[in-house]
Amino acid sequence: MIPKGRVVGVDLGSRRIGVAVTDSGQTVATPVTTVERAGDATGDRRALAAIVDEYGAVGVVVGVPLTLTGRSGPAADAAREEIAALRAELSVEVEEADERLTTVAAAAGLRAGGRPTRRHRRVIDQAAAAVMLQGWVDRRRAEAGRP
Repeated sequence: MIPKGRVVGVDLGSRRIGVAVTDSGQTVATPVTTVERAGDATGDRRALAAIVDEYGAVGVVVGVPLTLTGRSGPAADAAREEIAALRAELSVEVEEADERLTTVAAAAGLRAGGRPTRRHRRVIDQAAAAVMLQGWVDRRRAEAGRP
């Protein structure tokens, strides 16, 4: 279980990795950056480790793209393989979270704010990471019985 402190949220994509971070009280998730995939999984993990260090994070939450019925498919299996590699690489706790429809929600929010999504894919990836991480924060608070 991830202790109190800043948490990094990761939305794994085939071309980009969206990244968000919580405040130290784990109440609000904010989009922070997008890591362009380098074609080198080790390099991608190092980039994420540098972000964890930069923010002094105590944990990482990685989105797993389950199917709409809640089952694991090929994308979820691939995400879980990356999660296992991150657990071996990082010195903090790594958890997974359901990320169904986070990209859709992020894109809708950007469109509602007047931002054209086609030209802002990097921003969508960050926003999707923030949506997923905020869901994780809200579930933890609800499970703990906090408002």
